Amino acid sequence: MSRCAPIVCKAGMRGVAALLTLFLAASVLAQTSSKGAERSVNEWLTRVQEASRHRAYVGTFVVAAGANLSSSRIWHVCDGAQQVERVESLTGAPRSTFRHNDQVLTFLPDTHVVVEERRESLASFPNFLQSNEASIAQFYFLKSAGTGRVAGLDTDVLQLQPKDDLRFGYRVWTEKNTGLVVKLQTFNSAGQVIEQAAFSELQLNAPVSLANLTQLMNRTEGYRRAKPELVKAVAAVEGWVLKTEVPGFKPLTCHKRLIEDGAASRQGPTLQWIFSDGLASVSLFIEAFDPRRHRQAGGYVVGATHTLTQRIGDWWLTAVGEVPPQALLAFAKGLERNR
Repeated sequence: MSRCAPIVCKAGMRGVAALLTLFLAASVLAQTSSKGAERSVNEWLTRVQEASRHRAYVGTFVVAAGANLSSSRIWHVCDGAQQVERVESLTGAPRSTFRHNDQVLTFLPDTHVVVEERRESLASFPNFLQSNEASIAQFYFLKSAGTGRVAGLDTDVLQLQPKDDLRFGYRVWTEKNTGLVVKLQTFNSAGQVIEQAAFSELQLNAPVSLANLTQLMNRTEGYRRAKPELVKAVAAVEGWVLKTEVPGFKPLTCHKRLIEDGAASRQGPTLQWIFSDGLASVSLFIEAFDPRRHRQAGGYVVGATHTLTQRIGDWWLTAVGEVPPQALLAFAKGLERNR
């Protein structure tokens, strides 16, 4: 659920993606449990994943982060291998986001712009989490936290407690009958909830039409298309290394990002290097230092998301992640120019 300066993120889509990612990650953690517990937890987590991918539903999704409260209306449908989702922002500037598998279109009515993207990083999460390098169990405890009710639905509750100060903890609510994730809380080392996201109203097995959503997604007349260009990159080839690894965080993807037109294209590409421990993720945005735009280094926080900015020689770093500030400091200290 990251918010970052170089890339505009959507609260509704961000929350749903985070919920799915969390449970994909938790399945790795479950593999280290005792035989009996492993079987039941793995079965439960598999059910959660299937519900997230294959259930049709319509609901209102609310995100509370610090003093900010946002809500979105979500329509989701899956037909075989085809997943289509519409997220309509109900707060702030009007915004509609459509996702068809890995293709994402965001409509901005105020400016008559539609932003076209490919979300490759979402697709890569499951493969990453199933690899032998994933070591979530080293950094989180997993336990049942009882039952509850969300949006009028009976739920099971799971808690993931961090073992160090480089990550936050999570509580997750899933609907008992379907396994669909309906609520997520992020809490700090003091046990305080610093961000939460939940459905305030949810209709399961809703009659959502894949064809209708696809038609709406393709109605781009009157909108100017903006297509951020993502070019796969290798950090070391681009001149960057993380000389000191941050425990548990593994490199996930690396891209050079460039807007086809507008001011961003004149400023040069931004390198985005993403790391994850399977639950939390950190993005390092590296771009050429520009004194007109990069005037003050520092940090700020919204809910669970921390941002750190600082100058590194002729470069400017923006580190963003749903992690404690000391984790971002560790990344900034370990990042080094190798040429």
